Amino acid sequence: MIEIGLKHTSELDVTHEVTALNLGSGDMEVFATPAMMALMENAAMLAVAPHLPQGCTTVGGHIESSHLRPSIVGAHVKATAVVTKVDGKKIEFKVEAYCGDTLLGEGTHLRFIVDRKRFLERLK
Repeated sequence: MIEIGLKHTSELDVTHEVTALNLGSGDMEVFATPAMMALMENAAMLAVAPHLPQGCTTVGGHIESSHLRPSIVGAHVKATAVVTKVDGKKIEFKVEAYCGDTLLGEGTHLRFIVDRKRFLERLK
């Protein structure tokens, strides 16, 4: 059962692979916004994963976030997601990313509970 308050923190070290220059979202060697948002999504996915029915997963439906500060290669970044609302198969999260005590970005994320097999079959 998915409950309000479920929380998870995902972490990574900023490498060349997750820079704006490498991902094509910018032209500098700093932590890319798409990589920050992916880390936020990962935290949300993992916050609820152990509580899902067997055969189910979640998929992202919407994410909205600021990106307030840059992070350099070598920095350690953490993203936290907290469940704020559950409406049937729809789960809403508050997401935040930090580098140390510095807020990098914050926003909201929406995920949907889906049956893995049916979801993939619909793509055929």
